[in-house]
Amino acid sequence: MSKRIVLVIIVIVWAFGLLHAQTTIYISPTGNDAQPGTLAAPLATLEKALEKVKKAPKKQVQIRLRQGVYYLPRTLRIDARTLGNRQLLISAYQNERVELNGGRQLTLQWQKKDDKVWVAQVPGEPFEQLFINGQKQILARYPNYDSTAHVFNGTDSSATIPERVRRWSNPVGGYMHALHRYEWGGFHYRITGKYRDTLTYEGGWQNNRPMGMHPKERFVENIAEELDAPGEWFYDRTAQQLSFIPPVGLDLTKATVEVSHLKALIELVGLPDSPVRSVRIRGLRLVNTERTFMESYEPLVRSDWMIYRGAAVYLENTDNCHLEDCELTNLGGNAVLVSGFNRRALIEGCHIHHIGATAIGFVGDTSAVRSPAFRYEWFVPYTAMDLRPGPKTNRYPAQCTADNNLIHHIGEIEKQATGVEISMASDITVRYNTIYQLPRAGINIGDGTWGGHVIEYNDVFDTVLETGDHGSFNSWGRDRFWHPNRKTMDSLVAAHPELVRLDALKPVIIRNNRFRCDHGWDIDLDDGSSNYLIYNNVLLNGGLKFREGFYRIAENNVIVNNSFHPHVWFRNSGDVFRHNIVMRPYFPIQVNDWGKELDYNLFPDQAALQNARQNGTDAHSQFGEPEFLQPSQGDYRVRTASRAIALGFKNFPMNQFGVQNQALRSLARSPRLPNITTTVQEEKNAETSWLGIVVRSIHGLGDRSAFGLPDESGVVVLDVPKTSKLASSGLQKGDVIRTANGMTVTTVAELMSVQQQLHYMHTLPVRVMRNQQLLNLSLPLR
Repeated sequence: MSKRIVLVIIVIVWAFGLLHAQTTIYISPTGNDAQPGTLAAPLATLEKALEKVKKAPKKQVQIRLRQGVYYLPRTLRIDARTLGNRQLLISAYQNERVELNGGRQLTLQWQKKDDKVWVAQVPGEPFEQLFINGQKQILARYPNYDSTAHVFNGTDSSATIPERVRRWSNPVGGYMHALHRYEWGGFHYRITGKYRDTLTYEGGWQNNRPMGMHPKERFVENIAEELDAPGEWFYDRTAQQLSFIPPVGLDLTKATVEVSHLKALIELVGLPDSPVRSVRIRGLRLVNTERTFMESYEPLVRSDWMIYRGAAVYLENTDNCHLEDCELTNLGGNAVLVSGFNRRALIEGCHIHHIGATAIGFVGDTSAVRSPAFRYEWFVPYTAMDLRPGPKTNRYPAQCTADNNLIHHIGEIEKQATGVEISMASDITVRYNTIYQLPRAGINIGDGTWGGHVIEYNDVFDTVLETGDHGSFNSWGRDRFWHPNRKTMDSLVAAHPELVRLDALKPVIIRNNRFRCDHGWDIDLDDGSSNYLIYNNVLLNGGLKFREGFYRIAENNVIVNNSFHPHVWFRNSGDVFRHNIVMRPYFPIQVNDWGKELDYNLFPDQAALQNARQNGTDAHSQFGEPEFLQPSQGDYRVRTASRAIALGFKNFPMNQFGVQNQALRSLARSPRLPNITTTVQEEKNAETSWLGIVVRSIHGLGDRSAFGLPDESGVVVLDVPKTSKLASSGLQKGDVIRTANGMTVTTVAELMSVQQQLHYMHTLPVRVMRNQQLLNLSLPLR
């Protein structure tokens, strides 16, 4: 071989090695942006690294971060112009601990103001989260923080009474937080001023069912006069002064002090015709974003939810982008939002905990929905409706996955929050996630558009801890066919049954999960949820609810210490419930048509089975002990000799629920397993004749959900015969009497007592709940 050829080969090898070296860019907290970005001479910032990505000659580019904390001066934004046709990996170098921090670290000169309070000057932008040695501190509030309190870590009906407001010299910039009046999430308000002892404020746009604040479950924060407990702090924006009451044992002179700054850490945002492709973010710790509950929110069509289109990690117009093995914590709002057009996004192996709002959201744009309505009570008339099936545009997530994530302590400030939110999306897979310690649902599907989702192998428990009328899994289906007035909806779907599947194109599959809800249902298919296939699930406490909807099949599920809750079903619903193990009688409410098939189920006793057969169902069902193998260990497989097997029940694995990643599995909790209780026949709530109509007292969560009540009190009207003196009063079957003559009535006995006290009156003024609206009626007594 000639020297010339050898030289050419050497040059080619050298050039190839050089090109290969340039595909990896290194960053270090001790680096310098004037350096080339090699392992020996790393850069200092991600922004500079992205500039180099634009010029990288190789298609595959890696940005490797050395151990340390990176305080981001601004949101890291990656677009298609940055990448060109390159594939990008941003990851920690050799599993070193790397933190991207959305806050800023402060160097303070603390001074003692009095025997409790220390102060320091903090110039610059204001902030709403303070971290001392990595631990979030408590913004001055009333009532004081209580880790054991049921809602908001402490609430009090006196939080905004005149006597307290009078104490505040200047509450401007403070906040009021409250549950929804019916406990369907929460509201947040910024105080804008006060006149004497009355506050002025703005807000309340964070919930799509605007019925006002709960009268008791509320608190205030960010008010100087409420700084009175260890761990509390207040920042005076005018004086630019931070006040803090340190807990016992904390040495402020040696403490690391950080405050929130950015609302988002990383944004992958492409264009509709030029999406960001093939970006992977792996092995990073993402922390310390600002709270976002006062940002602009938009409704997720007719679900109860609103959404802030932002998150610590935000994706829009992307394809095949991944977030892998990251920890996201101490975030003021959403952790991850996959918004608008996205395909094949993956969130995998992440630990998401202690955040202000939702962990993972897959949320499309409303422009993709045909004939959308945006409030529960709104409806697009049939004559004006777009009758074509499916989405209108491609601006929605599809073929996206949340896999093997550990999610807990979610919704610390926003109560309309969840572990995984799906709305206006298609073919979303949620599998092998462990989700717990949430104020509302663990997994929520906001509408029927457009189905195809697979919810499998998840472990979801300790949910609905602060709100009400919900489930560990919750869904709505207020799609084109759905109308808030049941009579109107009945006539509409009877005339046009094809409307049901215009949005719910593909079935939603819920399989091989374990759910436990102690304050609602384990699976709650609420208003209009349609086209579901539910099988091989273990429901540990709250049972299975089907409210009005179509084409739902539930089979081969184990419902421990509970049963099936059919609520207000449609005629010709097509619903199926078979081969299931139930341990209580069914709990029907306003069900006249029992669907396509309810049969081959195992009941706990003969009375429960006979009760079902009286409704014309379960001709082949049996009763008896299920004969679980090891229920105390969470193994609800049944013995071969169990009657459930003879009925067609098939055992399925009981050891594959939740996160499988071993590192995360070692951190995860497990649900509390119930003691198997011997069933007792439930007493039927007594029906009573009153003024010629049939009534009974409201009882339990089932009634509360079915009638859309804020609590479990009132008197439901079961029948208004034409011969009754109340037939012409406007009172209807299904109305719930809430007050009589201005007095709250919780039972039939109380209603009768009010009437007896008013024997001299000709009419009885009442307020009734109908279609989740309060109406005033006057009932004739003579």
